[in-house]
Parts: sequence; C-alpha cells; structure tokens
Amino acid sequence: MSAPQQGQIVAPAGGSVRELLRATAPVDLGAIDPRSTPGLPETVGRGERRKAWAREQVELVGGELGRQQEMLFAMAKTGSEQPAHRVLLVLQAMDCGGKDGTIKRVAGAMNPLGLHIRSFGPPTRQELRHDFLWRIRRELPPPGYVGMFNRSHYEDVLIARVASLVPEATWRARYDAINAFERELTEGGVTLIKVMLHISYEEQGNRLLERLTDPQKHWKYNPSDIDSRGHWDDYQAAYAEALSRCGTDAAPWFVVPADRKWYRDWAVAHLLRETFDTLDLGYPAADFDVARERERLLAGGAGAGGAVEVNGR
Repeated sequence: MSAPQQGQIVAPAGGSVRELLRATAPVDLGAIDPRSTPGLPETVGRGERRKAWAREQVELVGGELGRQQEMLFAMAKTGSEQPAHRVLLVLQAMDCGGKDGTIKRVAGAMNPLGLHIRSFGPPTRQELRHDFLWRIRRELPPPGYVGMFNRSHYEDVLIARVASLVPEATWRARYDAINAFERELTEGGVTLIKVMLHISYEEQGNRLLERLTDPQKHWKYNPSDIDSRGHWDDYQAAYAEALSRCGTDAAPWFVVPADRKWYRDWAVAHLLRETFDTLDLGYPAADFDVARERERLLAGGAGAGGAVEVNGR
C-alpha cells in the first residue's frame, strides 16, 4: 500500500471509526489500551511524522465538517421537507481526559454561530430542585445546530455513584431513565454521538503534574482532582456499567483511546464526519424562481449605484 498523499482526507484503516471504536456490552475498559490508535493507517509513519499527519488530517476533516454543518443548518432554516436534524456530541472522561481540548480542536473549523457548546459542573440549587435530566433538556441544541456537551447527564451515574451523593437505588434507576430520554431524543431528530475519552492512570498523573508545574495551568488544577484519583477503580467500574447499560443502536457509546492527544482529535473528528454522512444532508433547493430573481436583479436591482456587475465586468 502506498503512503497517503498530502492534502486529501484519508479513510481510516480496517473499517470506519464508528465500527472500530463502538463499545459493546459488557464493556471492559481494562482491555482497551489508552495509547492504542485504532484505524490509523500504518503507512503514515511513526513518531512526530504521524503526529503531524494526524493534525493535518484533523484540519482537512474540519473543513468537511464545516460544510456538513452548513447543510445541517440550511436544511433547518429553510424548512426543508427533510427532518430537521440536530447533532449532539457528548464527551465524558476522567479528570484531565481532554474534553476541553477535543472541543477546541474538532470544533475549530466549524461556524461558531451553528454550535451549541455547554459544560456541566456540579448542579446548582435550582437544578437540584428538579429531576436530574431537567438541566440537560434545557441545553439541548436547536434544530440545525451541532451541540457539544462537556460532561452530561452521565455524571448522575458516575460521580453521584462513586461519591455516594444519592442512594444506590436512586442512581441505579437512572440507567433506565437515561435510555428512555435518549430514545425520546433520537426519535425527535437528535443524532447522538457519545464518546468516552479513555486515558490511563499514568497519563492522568502526568497531566495533573503538568498543571502543578506550569503556573499558566494552575487555574486548571483543583485539589479535589487528587481525591477523585484515589477512587480510580471505582470510576472505571462506574464508566463500564454506564457504557454497558446505556449503549444502544440508536445512541451507541464510543471509547476513544486518549493518551495520545493527536489521535484523540483525529478519531473524534472522523466520528463526527462519519455520523454526518449517515444523515443524508444536502443544500435545500430554492423555493423561488432563480432565473426570474436574476432578471430582476440585473434589470433594476442596482438602484442608484448603476448596473450590477456580471463576471467582474
């Protein structure tokens, strides 16, 4: 096989990224190497060469994502007879897993006016007065938009479980509630892409140390991160059960090995692109007589400024 050419999007090797990274129950995170690179063509080389290649590919895929995002928005804005799609990328990870970085890299080429990015921290007093899905429903992207959630409703079966914030009977009942909620979303035109960024215990330690070493990254550090790190195994078990219980054909989970940031970005960009490809997007046809409007413009649309230029003349 010849080496991939520069300047063109290269398909993942061995199948689509959606196929390669989809989580299937029962999920065993210990069997997934956080430093692995499923789908990355071997012909791109090693070391810095493949890092540079992957970053170039992310930029190229980003351009395609921008075009697909525009079609998504146009179809919703013009009232196309096709369903008004919404796409929602849900990102979950352990602390330092790279959620912020993924959004920054992958969303960079998309039009910010068509993005709906939200981050979910500890619930506020107002949010605690409602069902755990209340705050999620309020932040769903409008039709035609691409939503990106940094953490999500899954926090209520992750930290709520590990930190014993609610009784076990309460968080266990939430799996069924989440499945019903996501089924409602998908039936209503929301396409879900649920991604767990899977990092190793060692990599998390390195990233936390970097935040403590670099004064410009102190703001990213929270002393509670060390407390959560002490419950690593408990969180891995909580993630494994959430991925196993809430991975459906309509709303599957994908596990992205995320120790290598450049691979993480490459994989998520392709996940988005491949998902867009399933939506049968296109630019809607004009609902007016194009030829007639052109005649009107050329005949009298110039106003006081003179004739309208055609082909630069």
